[in-house]
Amino acid sequence: MNQLHVGVIGLGFVGLPLSLSYAMKGAKVIGVDVLPRLVEELNQGISYHQEYDEGKPLAEILREELAKGNFRATTDYREAANEVNHYIVTVGIPVRNGDPDLSYLISAAESLSQVLKKGDLVVLRSTVVPGTTEEIFLPILEKSGLKAGVDFDLAYSSERIAEGRAFEEFRTMPLAVGGVTEASALRAKEFLSFVTEAEITLSSIKIVETAKVIENVQRDVNIAMVQEFARFAEGMGINTAELIRVANTHKRVNLLVPGPGVGGYCLPNAYYYLQPKAAEMGLRLGLLEMARQINDAVPGVLVTMMEEGLKKRGKGIREAKIAVLGLAMKDYSNDDRISPCHQVVSLLISKGAIVKAYDPAVPSRYPFKVDTLEEAADGADGLFFLAMQKAFEGIRWQELLGRMSENAVLVDAKNRIPYDLKAEVIRI
Repeated sequence: MNQLHVGVIGLGFVGLPLSLSYAMKGAKVIGVDVLPRLVEELNQGISYHQEYDEGKPLAEILREELAKGNFRATTDYREAANEVNHYIVTVGIPVRNGDPDLSYLISAAESLSQVLKKGDLVVLRSTVVPGTTEEIFLPILEKSGLKAGVDFDLAYSSERIAEGRAFEEFRTMPLAVGGVTEASALRAKEFLSFVTEAEITLSSIKIVETAKVIENVQRDVNIAMVQEFARFAEGMGINTAELIRVANTHKRVNLLVPGPGVGGYCLPNAYYYLQPKAAEMGLRLGLLEMARQINDAVPGVLVTMMEEGLKKRGKGIREAKIAVLGLAMKDYSNDDRISPCHQVVSLLISKGAIVKAYDPAVPSRYPFKVDTLEEAADGADGLFFLAMQKAFEGIRWQELLGRMSENAVLVDAKNRIPYDLKAEVIRI
């Protein structure tokens, strides 16, 4: 069998581990990204991703595949096209003020159309507004003069991984795929099965696009529901985590857990990927809209908890020193895009608090970010525990409390602060 030559367009939190998954299986992979610095770092074996494959960190895997010649990165589509006949596009669609911004995906499609060759396969794996593949992506690719389904194959397959489990889930997570023709779908299925060992379901492109979005929406709604349950439990004076644990002993109940809000690139954007099509059809997705509003409001609820806790101790939020543990959008991640932790920090700062945030896994620098746990805690009047990292697993909480001001307020959004700690802890 001839060696598979793969081009992965977009080397972010999906594209890079996917590229390396193909490379580890023996494919020759060229990753394409528009950020020169990112490309330079990757070609030097530098990555900050918190992904592991059977205990091996992504950066080590990257260096191994670079050394074997199975992976390299470039900003040049033409360089990739000289070797590649299978493309995967993982370029994201950010949401700005409630509107999906397709400009990055359109730009990638324009660049790809200029180098597309007869016989190529293109698989779009970005989460998109339903209809995007056939209504927007396909016509741009056909500017190449080639016809989809005749001269080149085009398919859509949703990406379903959870950050932190990318390598495992690229292998084990069932997939769905749709093609512009049956032949395109079957070719895409074969290509995806090079890495994916799980079942791959064939359907229409629009169904696969929409299924991906509603998979994320149902989790957003579930989390909004448990946020409401958490407020009820707090009012009743009962433990929210224990309440959910007991409810989940029912075989048909699967409640998620409350936290500081819903972050990341997928769940907070999902409703906004459905909404444009719903508006075209004159539909209002009222339940989904309400769930989004509930989850968006959680950081404000937490800050109010802190304010009320400080007030009981005769303190105000203005000029209070507040430690924040965790800036990532979810536990054990270095991704702080659309992170509710940042919303908490912004609200605190807007109220005049002095914030010192610590998250050793997040490489981004901010004026309020500090380099040690001790620096965050020293003299703090309050502390938010918002995202879990490995560095936080061994915290000596009583010693940390001793560094803080007397009668400090602790808000635990992760149910991780020990119950025997000699302090009053507000748990959500």
